[in-house]
Amino acid sequence: MLVAVLVGLAVCQVAILLTTVYLHRCLAHRSLTLAPGVVAVCRVLIWLTTGIRPRQWAAVHRKHHAFTDVEGDPHSPVLEGFWRVQLGNAVMYRRVARDGETVQRYARDIPADRWDQLLFDHAVIGLGLGVAILVTALGWRMALVAAAVHAYVYLALNAAINAVGHRFGKAPYPNTARNNQWLALLTAGEGHHNNHHAAPTSARLGFNPGELDPGWWLVRLLARRRWARVRHSQPRLRQTGPAPAGPVAVGAPVEEPVA
Repeated sequence: MLVAVLVGLAVCQVAILLTTVYLHRCLAHRSLTLAPGVVAVCRVLIWLTTGIRPRQWAAVHRKHHAFTDVEGDPHSPVLEGFWRVQLGNAVMYRRVARDGETVQRYARDIPADRWDQLLFDHAVIGLGLGVAILVTALGWRMALVAAAVHAYVYLALNAAINAVGHRFGKAPYPNTARNNQWLALLTAGEGHHNNHHAAPTSARLGFNPGELDPGWWLVRLLARRRWARVRHSQPRLRQTGPAPAGPVAVGAPVEEPVA
């Protein structure tokens, strides 16, 4: 049974890396460009491990940046309460992703292609194939344990990025998000949430001394192999100034490179 738990955690970390590098940094914010072959691998693995439709994920996340912690934010703990977001983040995501307006408005640059229509828009098929692979490798009992561990931890960590990441931690830059190094280590860098809201087009989320960002390590590896191209060599801040004591409204972006 321990093997099943470890496999579930390993699959979860693969899914988290795919989420932060492909869905978040590449697709939602265009902070890097991936080679076509890498994109194909990412699409298949995201489909098998999460069933997420990439354009839906990108649209919901872009709406979050457009309405951060104000009316219209899909999953703000400031508005909805910490536990409602931590426990119900997936439900909030699905509601906004399927409202008939969010994808059309925020993901117009990510149209569905033939592969989406044939495969990637069918989450049940992808997740079913993913579980079938686990059954083949581990047997059905251990496969179900591994799948359950993966699903629970993946959903909990993604919820924590929104719930913890907008209520608790350090705020070196003036926005309503917060940095948590422990969360960053569990989520391949996503815990540096205050940094991300300060410089959303940066492919690097941990850009201050001592901020570890495993997702950036993968991006650098891909870039060395010429499988990725990073948009900015240095993070570009939307705002500068001292960290706020509490929630603040983010004003018009003023890009400035970090020294």
